[in-house]
Amino acid sequence: MRKTTATPADVARRVGGIPAQPVRTEAGFVAESLIPDGGSAAPAGTPGAESAARSVGSGPVLQASAAGTGSGADDAVLGVIAGAGPVSRTGERPTVRLRDVGPDEQPRYAPEWLELREPADAAARSMELLDPLRIRLANLPGRGGLAIHDLGCGTGSMGRWLAPRLDGAQHWILHDRDPYLLHFAAVASPRAAADGSRVTVETRRGDVARLTPDALLGASLVTASALLDVLTREEVETLAAACAGAGCPALLTLSVAGRVELSAPDPLDDEIAAAFNDHQRRGGLLGPDSVTVACEAFAAHGATVKVHPSPWRLGPENVGLTAQWLRGWVGAAVEERPELAERAEAYLAARLAACAAGELHVTVHHSDLLALARPTGGL
Repeated sequence: MRKTTATPADVARRVGGIPAQPVRTEAGFVAESLIPDGGSAAPAGTPGAESAARSVGSGPVLQASAAGTGSGADDAVLGVIAGAGPVSRTGERPTVRLRDVGPDEQPRYAPEWLELREPADAAARSMELLDPLRIRLANLPGRGGLAIHDLGCGTGSMGRWLAPRLDGAQHWILHDRDPYLLHFAAVASPRAAADGSRVTVETRRGDVARLTPDALLGASLVTASALLDVLTREEVETLAAACAGAGCPALLTLSVAGRVELSAPDPLDDEIAAAFNDHQRRGGLLGPDSVTVACEAFAAHGATVKVHPSPWRLGPENVGLTAQWLRGWVGAAVEERPELAERAEAYLAARLAACAAGELHVTVHHSDLLALARPTGGL
């Protein structure tokens, strides 16, 4: 065995084994992973890790294999990174489930997809919600540093974005059901707050939909990114109740809004979008209805709720992300409405060609939500 120091990007490109749990030190978690010498098996959930290609359409453009991540029309036969499209079992939610998972359960989000989208996520998140959040955090009773719970943390992009924008010592508790992604999040966690104060992290594997006020006891803040839309109404209500019980605010970013705008509008745009939205609602998941439901749920518990748009604005500088998003968007639509397959194949090829040429601009609308629960200790 050999020790390596790695970032999420480094490890995502590696073909070795799953990193070992990082080691806690006085500075937080050490960025170490243990990888077998000469290991060659691809990590579960990454492109190439399995060959289980599953057709979501009738033609090669809509084959969801794990073959690659190209961005041009000639690459249309290549696959969708896990998490970017419907490459898991139909109706299975990506990172949150109400049943326990086995130790060998494979990740539903590949680190490559989360790394690819992280810059667009960071650019999209609402800065307008930070000032009211800072004011609330500054006035929380019993200030001894912030305890921040990041739900469905993935590779930890929310912490990397938010921790350096908040003052004061912070301890982040990272929740996800996927131990592989939890390792990435711990390895690449930020070390300092906006004012230079210390930031530490710990990881907790589990089902974030089962959170209770006891689980959030002592929490200063609950955060999540791209989570609300893969929850059910009951789960969102459980989350709102947990935050209210703990008396902590919640910053929940990048929930899909169900609206997409593409340059050079095509008659099929609206059909694809409607089918995709229906796909998002499978199995009782909220999809584009999540923010409305969350507003109602938090308000019912006495929270003040603020919502702000947080759209992805993708252009020639985002070719890789746009191509992956297109494949996933169209693939999910065809999975929902197979009768679209023939037209969608030509549509996707044309859109990918425009993307590769740097001619495609896409706005994918999201919403950020800040719920300011009544502090249990009083202001």
